[in-house]
Amino acid sequence: MNKNTLRIAAFQRSPVFDDLQKTTAQLQADLRWCRDQDVELAIFPESYLPGYSSDAASIAQRALATDGAAFQQMLSDLSAFETDIIVGFFEQAATGICNSAAVIRQGKLLGTYAKQYPNERGVVAGTASPVFDRAGFCFGINICNDANYPECAMALRQQGAGLLCYPLNNMLAPATAEKWRSKSLDNLRQRAIDTGCWVVSSDVVGIHEDKISHGCTCIVAPDGSIVASVAEGEAGVIVFDIPASSFI
Repeated sequence: MNKNTLRIAAFQRSPVFDDLQKTTAQLQADLRWCRDQDVELAIFPESYLPGYSSDAASIAQRALATDGAAFQQMLSDLSAFETDIIVGFFEQAATGICNSAAVIRQGKLLGTYAKQYPNERGVVAGTASPVFDRAGFCFGINICNDANYPECAMALRQQGAGLLCYPLNNMLAPATAEKWRSKSLDNLRQRAIDTGCWVVSSDVVGIHEDKISHGCTCIVAPDGSIVASVAEGEAGVIVFDIPASSFI
């Protein structure tokens, strides 16, 4: 593999609810695939573990403390894999419940990003814009609704990020899902153009109860062109090599 690139993978997956063991098993299977493909950074959806909700009671029930037994067991289960992971979850943090994404490397938590513009009940807004490094490649995270706010992306670019990672969860009522079917992609393309960064997203797909997600998992070049995407309505994965020139 070219050392002047960062190989990333973005997964579009069916959501799993209230079954962390099942989600972890799927992560392990996907990471075995990543190992075979020499993937260095893998992105999974918003609140992928243990499932998304906009209802305060459900969110509180699903929230995980990063120092709790369930989260620590998941880290242990993922420790054999060298691919860095970005995965979303509701975090029981000191300030309250956050809609967060964890960055995990070989079973160790490198840090979390908390959604700055949460649209879920009972969730507190994050205030920090941390960036992370993989072999000299700087990347940052925004989550779903954050893509509507250019300043979130720019805060990462100003710290040297050349790659912006967007865990998404577009499981919505059918009429709303149709509205955001193109709008989500337009937002991602605009954030790439605004910042001159590569953009990658990971979304859920399918039908759950009375909601649907068409899926918006893609990789966008700094000029706003889409270089790879998972087909709507299908689970799948895309892989791309991000050039080092993006991180200068």
